[in-house]
Amino acid sequence: MPFVDLRSDTVTRPTPGMRQAMIRADVGDDVFGEDPTVNRLQEVVAEMTGKEAALFVPSGTMGNQISINAHTRPGEEIIVERDSHIVNYECGASAMLAGVQLHILEGREGILPVAQVAAAIRPKDVHQPQTRLICLENTHNRAGGVLYPLEEMERMASLARRRGLKMHLDGARLWNASVATGISLKDYARPFDSVMLCFSKGLGAPVGSIVVGDSDFIQQAHYYRKAYGGGMRQAGILAAAALYAIEHHWERLIDDHRRARRLAEALAELPGIHIDLERVQTNILRFEVHPEVMTADALVEQLHQRGVFLLNLGPGKLRAVTHLDVSDADIDYTINVFRELLKK
Repeated sequence: MPFVDLRSDTVTRPTPGMRQAMIRADVGDDVFGEDPTVNRLQEVVAEMTGKEAALFVPSGTMGNQISINAHTRPGEEIIVERDSHIVNYECGASAMLAGVQLHILEGREGILPVAQVAAAIRPKDVHQPQTRLICLENTHNRAGGVLYPLEEMERMASLARRRGLKMHLDGARLWNASVATGISLKDYARPFDSVMLCFSKGLGAPVGSIVVGDSDFIQQAHYYRKAYGGGMRQAGILAAAALYAIEHHWERLIDDHRRARRLAEALAELPGIHIDLERVQTNILRFEVHPEVMTADALVEQLHQRGVFLLNLGPGKLRAVTHLDVSDADIDYTINVFRELLKK
């Protein structure tokens, strides 16, 4: 029986070529700045994003949080979208570690209207926390991998400059956005003071993310990385996997997008399934199952019994994510299992 794991693009395993790159990696002590492979990775990604410098970090959450720390002071406020990763999946770390308050706004499919953000910026007032940072997410996970329009991010950046605010991008899947739109990482990164990108999702590396920005920001981020316990020693073994992923796994993300679309279109034809095809723009699809046809819990369990693993977001909501370890044959099998279970 096939095993098709569609829960997340974080479940990928290193390819044989990536494992060989890790074995061959030239390493040193990165806390001393002496790991040549880490240094090369940082230089490569800084150049790709058009920023002065970069910092390799263990995870995307750490990358987001040290960026927030570096841009703010305790007691200040950051503007974030309600369904963002920073709000929902980072353990309240912005309050715990940076001591900042979240001003949470209701977006539209992960996108914050500029006028809404402008109205939320606090006036200079000794009674109020001061707005310091705007955080956006591209692609947007909980919205279903949708793309944040570049022109909207540029308009937001103009607002931020006028009001003296910083801009941070959670670009965990910015690689996917670039492949889907043809927009370069440099163009996507330009409106932001800092950007975080993940290697351990669509690119298929086992560990690691990176933050980019100007040299002063990276110096501050480096301090907070150390404070959070993120200083790694012979980290070139991991950086080698990230470099291999950029070189070999980035352009092929278009296959993940194509497979996600094919699965979404097949699901849309099945009774009891509701999916908004306009929101299937990259490698993530979210859909609902009507309980009169089958409960989400029952559907997930029966899929598991047939070797297909999805994420149950409840109530009645499911997520599937295509990635490096999902083939065309896996999508064919998954579609046939759905059709069998839902009698199409």
